Amino acid sequence: MKEAPESLNFIEQIIEEDLANGLPQEQLRFRFPPEPNGYLHIGHAASICLNFGLGERYNAPVNLRFDDTNPAKEEQEYVDAIKNDIEWLGFQWATECYSSDYFQQLYDWAIELIKQGKAYVDGQSSEAIAEQKGTPTTPGTASPFRDTPVEENLAIFEKMKNGEYEAGTYVLRAKIDMASPNMLMRDPLLYRIINKAHHRTGNEWCIYPMYDWAHGESDYIEQISHSLCTLEFKSHRELYDWFLDQIYDKSKLRPKQREFARRNLSYTVMSKRKLLELVQTKTVSGWDDPRMPTISGLRRRGYTPASIRKFSEVSGISKRDGVTDVSLLEFCIREDLNKTATRVMGVIDPVKLVITNYPEGKEELLIAENNPEDADSGTHEVPFSRELYIEREDFKEDAGNKFFRLTIGNEVRLKNAYIIKGETVVKDADGNITEIHCTADLDSKSGSGTEASMRKVKGTLHWVSIKHAIKAEVREYDRLFLDEAPDSHEEKGFMEFVNPNSLNIVKEAYLEPYLMNAQLDDKYQFQRLGYFTLDKDSSPSHLIFNKTVGLKDTWAKQQPDNKPQQQKTAKNPNQGQGQRSAINEIQKIAKKYTNLSGDKLEAARANILELSENVTYEELEPLFNTAAKKVGTRIGVTLALGVLLKGGLDRNEQIDEFIQKGLEDKNELLAKEAKKLA
Repeated sequence: MKEAPESLNFIEQIIEEDLANGLPQEQLRFRFPPEPNGYLHIGHAASICLNFGLGERYNAPVNLRFDDTNPAKEEQEYVDAIKNDIEWLGFQWATECYSSDYFQQLYDWAIELIKQGKAYVDGQSSEAIAEQKGTPTTPGTASPFRDTPVEENLAIFEKMKNGEYEAGTYVLRAKIDMASPNMLMRDPLLYRIINKAHHRTGNEWCIYPMYDWAHGESDYIEQISHSLCTLEFKSHRELYDWFLDQIYDKSKLRPKQREFARRNLSYTVMSKRKLLELVQTKTVSGWDDPRMPTISGLRRRGYTPASIRKFSEVSGISKRDGVTDVSLLEFCIREDLNKTATRVMGVIDPVKLVITNYPEGKEELLIAENNPEDADSGTHEVPFSRELYIEREDFKEDAGNKFFRLTIGNEVRLKNAYIIKGETVVKDADGNITEIHCTADLDSKSGSGTEASMRKVKGTLHWVSIKHAIKAEVREYDRLFLDEAPDSHEEKGFMEFVNPNSLNIVKEAYLEPYLMNAQLDDKYQFQRLGYFTLDKDSSPSHLIFNKTVGLKDTWAKQQPDNKPQQQKTAKNPNQGQGQRSAINEIQKIAKKYTNLSGDKLEAARANILELSENVTYEELEPLFNTAAKKVGTRIGVTLALGVLLKGGLDRNEQIDEFIQKGLEDKNELLAKEAKKLA
């Protein structure tokens, strides 16, 4: 099978064209330029992965530059948090820079602009200046200060620098074109007075450069070859270039600004101002609350660097703003944790189960596989006894044919242990079940090799031994907002859409004793419940686990009435399921699967796997007989089958036969996916 040519995103294409046109590769230099006025979020991760990814691709340095030009909003806390997040994601910058390092140079250049008649001091109010800007269809009006003599401008500007005026008294403006169709070119601000200490320069300065003035010139000072910004800065590019024109030395490299779409995520907000409001109103516990889209919040919730980098890769780089559905992010962390998380057992809503024919006082240690996806992950011991806890929802006194968990007279397997049969229940005065009594087939112990151990039953339950269980607090998280785009409503504020049930705290969950030694960076799959990680508030005497994500996407099932406009804006793997079932969507995508390559192939695979969370075995089994020539459909079925098997589906002869046919197929993609299930 011929390897497909590598697919380049449009930013990489720009760089390749520049190199082809004579730009020496050794002059490539990139930067990530956060403002230290808040914590980084998942949207910033796109820019981080883009810039540092380009650095890795081209073996070029990447600067970390803090655009610290507004001491009223910036703090050292944010600087430290940003550095920690970038390092945690697995990137290392070449040089740590600050716009404040260049304050003197920026001031000196501003003096030159004044001397050349290209800048002037304006003493009007901000409201008056805004009114004189005009509209996009009408020209602006010149400021009465526009023709102030150079000497007078220099004198006032020096007094501004020396702190002789209050904030708002004067600003320095560039003299460009008040009739320009680009409103940003109508004499933009260069400096304003802020009488507040800076977190790095202290009280050395009383005037601070505006972002547009500092940003491009800082790029020039650092000799950044490609200044990559989000789309809202596209209209700023003309001003970026004008400022460079005033100071550019042809013997040096001239930075090039190019724009890409920012990463928006459904069911959250990405504005640092709005995230700060959530923190200040105590709607969340802090910037690192596990419900927040901040990198520190995702880290605390249990997300891994690999999953966030994968999310950025699969989401891609676009020229148009859009909304990426949060389910894609959740898919990426499931994929990663499935390969790495240790399998353990914990019971969140316990009910007592007594095995009446198991000897009283007897205990044994059973062997549990740490991770079936990793042959080298090893095993650990799980204590077993007569009295256990199981999940309350795993038992029904009376159940229909489609309930494959424990009922009276029905058999299920206890994970790593025995096959049991429900016999009787004990109830309290209110009719609530307090105990379930069952019998065990004592010859059916998992892994014992007996004939009874080979018997197939339809359900498998997780459990913990009551005598050995450790008590822990479990924090379960849901979407922070109930609306897909909570800050898109003109008539309502985003806070009106906060989900009141976004956090559920279980004070008394019971876990197997192996978790007593859990560490902060450890990842666990609580079997049949989801993925969990230890919270930083935890202590040896009070363990606290955060639920990272469930084993399946249950949100789509809870939201049957998705609004049409929400579906249009979201790049959702499940998009359009209101009109077409998940299995039909899989078939549609799979038909073209073998014609795809690179990022498109990866995206198609991700979509099929995500859709498979909402497919049943009854829907999938008929497709086992798909014609051999329909390879794409057979690959889609194989991927979906893998999701069901990971979710606890028991294998049968039909499944084994289908997988074997895939292994024997000549198509490498199909054989590769089948091998993962063999």
